[in-house]
Amino acid sequence: MVKIRNLKKAYGKFPVLRGLNMDILDGDVYGFLGRNGCGKSTTMNIIADIIPKDDGDIELGGGKPITIGYLPESPMIFGYMTAREYLEYIAACAGYEGDIPKRAAEVLDMVGLSNAADRRSKGFSRGMTQRLGMGAAIIKKPDLLIFDEPTSALDPQGRLEVIEIINRLKSLGSTIVLSTHILSDVERVANRIGIISNGVLAEEGTLTEILKKHGGDVINLRVRNLTQEGKIALLKVDFARAEYESTTGLFRFGTDNAEDTARRLIKILADNEMTVDSFNIGTATLEEVFRKVVG
Repeated sequence: MVKIRNLKKAYGKFPVLRGLNMDILDGDVYGFLGRNGCGKSTTMNIIADIIPKDDGDIELGGGKPITIGYLPESPMIFGYMTAREYLEYIAACAGYEGDIPKRAAEVLDMVGLSNAADRRSKGFSRGMTQRLGMGAAIIKKPDLLIFDEPTSALDPQGRLEVIEIINRLKSLGSTIVLSTHILSDVERVANRIGIISNGVLAEEGTLTEILKKHGGDVINLRVRNLTQEGKIALLKVDFARAEYESTTGLFRFGTDNAEDTARRLIKILADNEMTVDSFNIGTATLEEVFRKVVG
């Protein structure tokens, strides 16, 4: 659906994209990840033809014309319009050739706003506004959907509602680019992931492939009578992949050899006469892989 090669973009003398390569396949829910200011929104705006690129090649739809639906991080809704009026207006502006009232009703049901269809949107919550923005993005049945931080600033219920809509669109075969800093949301809906760092795509593949390549295992440890010397000794096992949360007292050790790391940790615990409160070995999360890839 989207093939990007050597994409470059600078703002003044500051280069944001330094030769980005990306492949989004037909039917993907593609989790597009990176730190704030790393070029995610710039990339999506270039794909949507909102801003120009400086250099590089972008091929959409295998060279065939496609339509794109775009949801910005903070959609601007005409507050004096009802949800139904707004979607019918957007459908007309987008040149939807079918039955506009019927399509608006379908979309309102899809995004869970049927009961609020005739309410003026100025009274909508942030979650309702976000869902209405998603409705506007899908009103014309686009070939490609671009969602920029769709769950940003939403409460847990609002996030769940948005994720459910994305899953619904996924079941219908939609191709979606999903940019968000909430990595647990990406784990729930994305089948492929791209991680951008320093203006290039540092990693791309399925979630399973990326976790297998970078994840390894994670050892979680809590110590009851932790001393400062013992804490330093534990962290020295691998400063680059060890963390300590002072608020919870939890140590987390990333490792590619759980058995060897566990043996070393147990020796340090014994040498420093520290008592284990909890000790378990789990699988690395996307958040841990993300931090490893972007540094």
